[in-house]
Amino acid sequence: MITHAGRTFLALIALTSLSGCIARTASSLVTAPVRVASKGVDLATTSQSEADEKRGRDLRRREERRSELDRQYRRHSQQCDRGDETACRQADRAYDELQRLSAVGPARR
Repeated sequence: MITHAGRTFLALIALTSLSGCIARTASSLVTAPVRVASKGVDLATTSQSEADEKRGRDLRRREERRSELDRQYRRHSQQCDRGDETACRQADRAYDELQRLSAVGPARR
């Protein structure tokens, strides 16, 4: 059987150990809106380095596509010179796409 003094002592120990939890919980509740808002801003904005990385990827993809189209155009042009009508049409399509890519120019920020 626990005496009145024992119950009081246990209550004090429980209260002091819970006070740290209560303070942390209160602190978390107070700072939660700030954390949520800053996370939203981070998700909504793009840093300069992220924008530069994206621009670099876009430029590499465009240059890879230009190189691929140039190879196709040269190959189909040679076949066209040998009389292959299908290759002539394919060379024309590759040339047209090359011109469209060149008209766009380098990727802009």
